[in-house]
Amino acid sequence: MTAVFSFTSHAAVLLLATSICRAQVAAGLGGDEQAAEQELRTAIALTRQGQFEQAIPHFHRIQGRVSKTFSVDFNLALCYLGTRQYDSALLTLANLHGNPQQSAAIENLRAQVYIRTHQEKEALESFQKAVVLTPADEKLYVFVSDACLDEGEYDLGLRVINAGLRNLPNSPRLFYQRGLFRLRLDGVYAANQDFERAHELSPDSEIGYIAAAQQALASADMDGAIRTAREAIRKGHEHYMLLTILGEALLRSGATPANSAEFQEAQAALEKAVSERPGYSSAQLALGKVYLLKNRLPEAISHLELSRQLDPANPAVYAVLARAYERSDDRDRARKMLALMEQLNQQQAERIASASGGHSGIATSSAVQNEKHAAPPR
Repeated sequence: MTAVFSFTSHAAVLLLATSICRAQVAAGLGGDEQAAEQELRTAIALTRQGQFEQAIPHFHRIQGRVSKTFSVDFNLALCYLGTRQYDSALLTLANLHGNPQQSAAIENLRAQVYIRTHQEKEALESFQKAVVLTPADEKLYVFVSDACLDEGEYDLGLRVINAGLRNLPNSPRLFYQRGLFRLRLDGVYAANQDFERAHELSPDSEIGYIAAAQQALASADMDGAIRTAREAIRKGHEHYMLLTILGEALLRSGATPANSAEFQEAQAALEKAVSERPGYSSAQLALGKVYLLKNRLPEAISHLELSRQLDPANPAVYAVLARAYERSDDRDRARKMLALMEQLNQQQAERIASASGGHSGIATSSAVQNEKHAAPPR
């Protein structure tokens, strides 16, 4: 499978809730304002870091202590989504109502929950409601399509992105996003057309550099990916995705502990990416591979297991985990990881075959290669 670096991060979804939450707390707390403000700051910080499970109790403690609870409850639903408590997320969202912008946020999040539970009809209905309310909200299309990418709902994801491009025809981020789907369904050449368009629309921005680096990586041009990522970072675009692409490309170009300069660069980039966005599974996976190469097995397994927790549908992590457990003489777990990888590969093959009906299609067998054959983090 060709490298796919998406924007998936529930912590970033629709932060309008966190932006207005402080004002609501201040309006309704009286003498307890300071304590609740601290609780809120902690909850928001944890949510932005992707530590949803830890954030949930803080949001619970804030509930009922504000005059308007939309923001707290919305973020709580977001955390439920991030911890795969889908029924709780839907129940919390069902009790939420707001102005048009808030209602669009509710439908956006509800669509993501339905996608995660493979309820395509319900997901599309919620998405379409959100589009009517906020047709120019770029994040709506990005976050809903990211969920589709994670869950293998490629046909629905393309419909989401194409709807976005009809309303935002000059969005580099949406062209980049469409390239990710076309990479899965139509192959590198078709995808690169969208990556090139994203770069042309905003060549000096983070998304422009990310698109150019992704294009090079998809084309197996490791030198180009490294050069582009280094240039972006040198210009101050130290986005966690660029750091991850740099680290991954360096590893694929042959960086090992033996040629320490480039390997150290890869390790530093990936450690920084994980520090900045611990909830980004691709960075956790790539860093796990670094530690595996250094034979730091407990650290490698820790990062790889976290990557698996964050993105359990990604077959790539299971192959690396199998090697890590094999080296740790835990052959039972190694066999379990390989069995899970085969199961996921089969599921992805079926989904790609189903979604490829209206596309030129890359061969299913090549689209589900495991990590041993250079399957990348997502």
